[in-house]
Amino acid sequence: MSITAAAPTTGAAPAQHPAFLEIRHLVKEFPVTSGVMQRKVGSIKAVSDVSFTIKQGQTFGLVGESGCGKTTIGRMVVALEKPTSGEIWFDGVDVTKLRGRALRRKRRDMQLMFQDPYASLNPRMRVGGIVREPLAVQHIGTKSEQIAQVRRLLQEVGLSPKSVDLYPHEFSGGQRQRIGFARVLTLNPKLIVADEPVSALDVSIRAQILNMMNSLQKTHNLTYIVISHDLSVVKYIADRIGVMYLGKLVEIGSGDEIYAQAAHPYTAGLIASIPVPDPTMERGKMDGAVRGELPSALHPPSGCRFRTRCPRAQQRCADEEPPLRPFGPQHLAACHFPLQPPLAPGTAAAPGEVSA
Repeated sequence: MSITAAAPTTGAAPAQHPAFLEIRHLVKEFPVTSGVMQRKVGSIKAVSDVSFTIKQGQTFGLVGESGCGKTTIGRMVVALEKPTSGEIWFDGVDVTKLRGRALRRKRRDMQLMFQDPYASLNPRMRVGGIVREPLAVQHIGTKSEQIAQVRRLLQEVGLSPKSVDLYPHEFSGGQRQRIGFARVLTLNPKLIVADEPVSALDVSIRAQILNMMNSLQKTHNLTYIVISHDLSVVKYIADRIGVMYLGKLVEIGSGDEIYAQAAHPYTAGLIASIPVPDPTMERGKMDGAVRGELPSALHPPSGCRFRTRCPRAQQRCADEEPPLRPFGPQHLAACHFPLQPPLAPGTAAAPGEVSA
């Protein structure tokens, strides 16, 4: 038996928000305090004016180095963090405006898949209880209906129904990630934010989990935000890719455009860091990899934030922050001296595909 969560009816969006997920000018700053009185002395600019849209059924990959703000965006999308400013329109509702019961009901439609498949599972609970817990918290269905739903979902992610009586430590890393995914699917969500879904797994298991995610996406009509520092993972699973650097979105486009015609030097450096099995090719390719240390998010560089590590940087990069501009019908990048020629002035990107 399948349990379907009721859709919330409050807070309908106006007609100008047609996208399934639209992030508009999102900002998140964490205060830095000092002294006994905890006086604010500054703020860490984790996310700075980020905007993009996602269509229903798409997989959007958010990539970048550790500390670039991609996980913070994911946590704000599922309302685990409150943005400093900006809007998050999800399925016709501005999530940032929801409170209390309305927010709890909306959370049924958006779920977070955690990075560590062991730390995210309660070691004192059996798998059946772990997967059933969201249904119990949301008061959906009777106990027998909830148990039937749990067994069905465990089979759907490739685990035996007998797994309900076992504890997380009795499973491998890949199996634990499957348990986590079954728990995410319990409330029939529309959007799943997968934070480094395979980074804690063996290489031999990663493809199995990614293939499972692709299969379940088609079965349940899911929309994914996949957060990763591994571009090979994002290249395999994502329809569209956004590249983050120090809180800023520096490039966004389709997977083919990003990998074949990267416009931003940072994106090209990340692509060059993807390992290949040929040692000769690997040595030549690494010459273009990103070098140097990530600047402080407390005091980011002026102008272009990547300029302190960019081989193409000039004085203009320090004086003026580059805006996102079109490099293709669905391709934007923020660079004064890009690797590819931009579209002619006045040429617009495809409406609804990218957002500046």
